Amino acid sequence: MSDAVVTPAVAEDEAALATPFVKCLVRLVRAHDSHGSWEGKSDAELLGDFIITREQRRAIPIIGDPDPDVLWRLEIFYTAVGLAIEERCGLMASPMMEVSHEGFGRVLFTAGRLVALSKTLRDVHRFGFETLRKLAQAGTKMVGDAIAAIEAHPEVARA
Repeated sequence: MSDAVVTPAVAEDEAALATPFVKCLVRLVRAHDSHGSWEGKSDAELLGDFIITREQRRAIPIIGDPDPDVLWRLEIFYTAVGLAIEERCGLMASPMMEVSHEGFGRVLFTAGRLVALSKTLRDVHRFGFETLRKLAQAGTKMVGDAIAAIEAHPEVARA
């Protein structure tokens, strides 16, 4: 009998699911399950809505209004970024998000009086990542950038 072959994509997904940011995102998504409907789902299944392949992205019109499910995923993603920042540095990093009905906007993360991270949002109705690895990389990069800003200006962040 042969052992199950682990493909590179499966190994990549497992590595992505093990990152601190993705673990934080999964905890946050599970915390929103007030009726227990996601209890039997794996972490990868829970994050499935965050994954949009190139073909799926091409099928979505260039101009469109974001639906409530997309806005919820956007809010959860950036809330997880804020929680991951707080876990790493001990300072609360509050996300403030402004999104127009057309799907454009900005998200800011403040720590104390410091704007630790600022990101422009566009095409929110097409929000998603090609793979779990890219989801993990994007979240981890944002957390790292905010931590670097906080470490560069600790007196402002702690004010």
